[in-house]
Amino acid sequence: MKKRILFCLLMVLVSSLAAAAQDTKMQPLTFWYEYAINPGKEAQFLDLVKTVGAPVRDKLMADGVVLAWGVEVPLLRQPGGVTHLIWYSVADLAGVEKVDAAMRAQIAKLDEEGMKGTATAKKGSATPGGGVTSRIQEVADMSKTHDYLTRDLVFVTGSGNPPAGALPWVRYNFVKVKPGKGGELRKTWEKYNKPVLDKLVADGTVLAYGLAVEELRTDGDFTHYVWYATKDLAGMDKVRAAYTADRDKRSQEEQDVIAAEFAKLLDLDASRSEMARSVIFKVGGMK
Repeated sequence: MKKRILFCLLMVLVSSLAAAAQDTKMQPLTFWYEYAINPGKEAQFLDLVKTVGAPVRDKLMADGVVLAWGVEVPLLRQPGGVTHLIWYSVADLAGVEKVDAAMRAQIAKLDEEGMKGTATAKKGSATPGGGVTSRIQEVADMSKTHDYLTRDLVFVTGSGNPPAGALPWVRYNFVKVKPGKGGELRKTWEKYNKPVLDKLVADGTVLAYGLAVEELRTDGDFTHYVWYATKDLAGMDKVRAAYTADRDKRSQEEQDVIAAEFAKLLDLDASRSEMARSVIFKVGGMK
């Protein structure tokens, strides 16, 4: 009888752990490559993306390693600034390693093909007239390339995948949190801002959103950022209207409290926003 009771307790414990694992919120990692493409070379850059990186990421997405990937172009151009971003999302650092290894192997293979000369290259090859490395150096100012690795502390998507061919717009709101205030910022953001985005996800206005940090700190321009994606810019108008309506329904006293809570946590002068349109957008299981 004791053995039977112990066995039952063990099974309950195992079942509880399994349920807890299923309820664990995913915190995916996203790897970003920022590029400054030389004027007039945009088409060549996208050709490189489609013929070099896309087959690798598509294969790993089919294998379940890559969760999603895409290419974005900033809405606003800046002198000497970023012109294109390539990104991919994975569940963990092991996924980053798999993508990195596969990309290195792909580039090495295509560089080797390029060394053999165009006479033996197949029609439509990714390496006409030279290897991949030399072509990248021709189309991009590599001195301005910047990589980031970020983690979504909060990650929410709609109930279904976007339709095939969807090219969302994405807004990024970057902030710098005062030292030691990261946890408090998350609580404050989840209290006042997350409910607004949750409603917009529920009604289909927002496709997905997240609260993210750099997994590996780089230049320190920001500590956290909020991102959200909509199917078009009209969706961005709806997000703005939803936030305005949320604040307007509160008393002036409560509005002042919210503003003060965020002000005490953030370096407001360091806050900035960006908006980008997707030129390639793929999600695992997209139909």
